[in-house]
This record gives sequence, structure tokens and C-alpha cells, in this order.
Amino acid sequence: MSDPVAVLDACAQAELVRQGEASPSTLVDAAIARIARLDPTLNAVIHRRFEQARAEARAADAAPARGPFHGVPIVLKDIMGHSRGDPLHLGTRVLRDLGFMAPHDAYLTAKLKAAGFIVVGRTNTPELGTLPTTEPEAYGPSRNPWNPKRSPGGSSGGSAAAVASGMVPVGHANDGGGSIRIPASACGLVGLKPSRGRTSFGPDAGDPMGGMVSEGVLTRSVRDTAAVLDVIAGAMPGDPYTAPPPSRPFAQEVGAPLGPLRIGCMRRVPANLSALDPECATAVEAAADLLRHLGHQVETAYPPALDESEAPHHLSVMFAGATARMLDVLAMLAGRPIDERDVDPLNWALAQLGRACTVPQYLAALEWMHGYTRRLASWWAEGFDLLLTPTLPAPPPPLGFFHPTRENFMEIGARAQAFAAFTSPFNMSGQPAISLPLHWTRDGLPVGLQLVAAYAREDLLIRVAAQLEEAQPWAGHRPAVHA
Repeated sequence: MSDPVAVLDACAQAELVRQGEASPSTLVDAAIARIARLDPTLNAVIHRRFEQARAEARAADAAPARGPFHGVPIVLKDIMGHSRGDPLHLGTRVLRDLGFMAPHDAYLTAKLKAAGFIVVGRTNTPELGTLPTTEPEAYGPSRNPWNPKRSPGGSSGGSAAAVASGMVPVGHANDGGGSIRIPASACGLVGLKPSRGRTSFGPDAGDPMGGMVSEGVLTRSVRDTAAVLDVIAGAMPGDPYTAPPPSRPFAQEVGAPLGPLRIGCMRRVPANLSALDPECATAVEAAADLLRHLGHQVETAYPPALDESEAPHHLSVMFAGATARMLDVLAMLAGRPIDERDVDPLNWALAQLGRACTVPQYLAALEWMHGYTRRLASWWAEGFDLLLTPTLPAPPPPLGFFHPTRENFMEIGARAQAFAAFTSPFNMSGQPAISLPLHWTRDGLPVGLQLVAAYAREDLLIRVAAQLEEAQPWAGHRPAVHA
């Protein structure tokens, strides 16, 4: 049976509560029912928080409205975004078997709760968030609502599957190489990676992976993305740095006037790491035509730095160092050494690479990344407003496409890097980038288009994304598995 609330975005659900047409308990109970019905197929919500959510919803029923999303259900990804007393397993068997629970809320979680969101569960993620798919040995694969034989992307694939299928209107996500934008593309969602320093990682971290990671959400509408960014943005005590604050709330950029923009378009994979699938080529041409129709100047142009062949090496150094550190954290929590039986072959190999890297080599990679950032940023400084690319070089692949074994882990690592070729450069540069669901293949799979702005220009991304959403609405598209 169709659930009319399931197709509403978070802003619309919050409005139902404000108008007295629904209560927090009504929204939370409906979300729980949808999860119970759909998750056996999708395996998106691995930690159910149903009784706590119901209790919090009943308290919200009796309380004055708390924040702009009073009573709206949300899911949190099981990497970062931790919530006090709830499981935090990072996609690992080690923490699963330990039954580890988060001792406190992350600052981001506290902000979401203060805005009125009610957490109904935590979502599946690949082990340590390394791969662009969500198939951890600890919890099994999440499935794409558009075709359950396909990957929902990663590492925020569980949240993407939950939002795309209508379980909840918004899901927490984070992005260290494309992990917001990749599942947004694979599942037909809006996925904004904010600028470096826009959100806090406190109280437990400062700038994960040398500043490559950003916190954010996956949504079905641009207005939700903007409104939630207003909730989670901003420095917290002790943050090592912060992005410049916007001149006004991001939500006010939705529908704001937008003059003609100069937009560069990249029609092939950076550094020719792989071929571009014909569907993605068609998608980027159609998006360029739509932008021209809306009055923007679109030309074949992109930052030359995107073709620098050294980028994959330095990216690997950053991932390897982070993975080695994470295994040390797992060992500390487990009270025993971690060996190759505890993690998948790719993560074990990355950790060994990270341990073999000297401090000067790591600092050299970091310095290279800073220079790369300047070379990328100069393209925007020289007169371009946005860069248009496909989000991914191909539609969502079959499950198992990124499965690492002791025999193929090097091939899988290279395959994952190629899959993230359009997204990972902007983790290194710290620029904001958004994936929008503007194309579907002939067999009904979503293909995202990425727009990248200069540092701290989320306002511009939100304006043009809202313009594209109005010109070519995607809200009517429904996946095969949907409430």
C-alpha cells in the first residue's frame, strides 16, 4: 500500500507537524513501519532504534516545537555521526563482535537532534568506509532500490537506499572521496559535499584524513539539502579551522535570482583513468544543454590539474595513513592486536602501506595536495563559476563489482579510484560539490551530474541546483523498491 508521507521531503513533513496535521509520533511510527517492510529487501538500516525513537517522539508530541525539523525521522550513517548509547561499528566485524556503543553524541548529531530530528536507526556502510559500494562482511550488502541487484554506492550507501526508497526523508552521510555524491548518483538523490571546514567533526576529530572528509546529508530535494546544511554548519569549540560563514542562511538561496554563469564542462574521465560510459556521456550533454537553455554559458573547459597523473598516488597515501590509524583505534577498543583476519584484504593492504609510509613521505603527500588545491582553485579564480561533470564514469554497478580478495585487492583498489575519479579531486581541494539526479538510463538506473564551485560557494551550488530542479523535476521518479 502506498504511503503518502513517504514521498514528502523533510521540509514538508516538518510543515505537517507545524500545522497540526501530523504529530512526531505519527511520522516516526510511519517511518518505522516503512523500514520494517522494505529493509528485508534493501538491508539499509542495520541498527534499529525503534523504541528509543518512539519514546522521543512521544516526548516531542507533548513539547513545544524544537527546531525547524521537529519530529522528522532521520537515519545516521554508521561512520561518525555517532549517538550516545547507540552502536558504532564502522562496518567492522571487530566492533560488531565487541558490541561497541558510542559514549557520547558527535557535535553533528547533537545539532541534528537540537533541530528536532528523531533518529530511527543507523545505516550500513562498507568496512571503514573505504570502498564506493556498501557490502561489508559484517552486515552484508545494501541493495539499490532502483535495482536490488545493483550497488547503492558507498560509503553512505545504506543512508542512500533508505532515503531513495522512502523509509525516511533524509539520511546522514559523509564524504572522503565521493561518499555522499557517489550514492546520490547511484540512488537518484541530491548529495552535497560541503566545503572543507563547513561542519565540525568534534569532539573526537579535527580534520579527518588531512581535511579530505566532509559531513553532510542525502536528500530528495534541494531545499532539504540547504535547510539541513543550515542546521549542521558552523564551527564548534576547538575546531582547527572553519569555512567562512554564509552571508545569509543557505535555505534562502533556494529560488533566489541567478544571473548567467560561466560553466566549464568535462566530458571525459580525469587523467583517462577509465572510459566514460555512453549513458554518462549522454547525461552530461543533456545537462549542458539544459544549463544553456536556462541562460548560462557552457563551454568545454576544466582545470588542467584534473589530468595530473600523480593524484591517485597521493590519494592512496592519505587513505593508507587513515586506514592504518583506524586499525590502531580498533586495536585499542578491542584490547588486542588487529590482524589480517579481522579486516578485508584491501583495508589490510592499505594499513600496511600506511605503516610503511614515513612521516616525511606523508607530509610530502600533504604538501602535494595543498599545491594541487591551488592549481585547481586557480581555474575558478580565472573566471569560471562552476564545473559540470558526470558524478560517476558509469551507472551503479552490480553487487560484487568491488569485492576485494587476497588475490585481487590491488585491482579492486585501482577500480575504486577510477570510479571516484570525478569526485575525489574535490575532497583533496576542499571545494563544495553537488550531485543531482538529472538522468536515468534506458533500463531505469539513475545517473548523477556533478557541479563544483569555488571554495565556500555552497550558496551558488544551491541556487543553480534549485533552478535545475525546477526546470527538470525529479520528485516524480520512484524506484522499484519504494514505500
